[in-house]
Amino acid sequence: QVHLEESGGGLVQPGGSLRLSCTNSGGAISPYAVGWFRLTPGKDEEFVAAIHWTLDNTYYQDSVRGRFTIARDNAKNEVALQMTNLKPEDTAIYYCAAGLGGLGSPDKRKYDHWGQGTQVTVSS
Repeated sequence: QVHLEESGGGLVQPGGSLRLSCTNSGGAISPYAVGWFRLTPGKDEEFVAAIHWTLDNTYYQDSVRGRFTIARDNAKNEVALQMTNLKPEDTAIYYCAAGLGGLGSPDKRKYDHWGQGTQVTVSS
């Protein structure tokens, strides 16, 4: 069973950092590729980053590459998104999603399970 839970969102000033966590309270997260997506009012859901289910290959949207890092820790049953040098345009609700045995994809149709989201606000 898969029940994804995100945590770590909040209010941060521009240039600051946040670490988002995605855990599976229904079981192991290790068999799943995990993606992070974000939703801003008035915009379509946007791919942020993803990680392969076993190879740790990672993928990033161009606007976050070099600032965000996705990593899994199977011992903690967690996939984290470390966000640095945050900008106001990063403000959004961030969702993690899981796809069994997936490669890690920017296509949200590749993911079967979604969390409830966590709000990230970047503002001075």
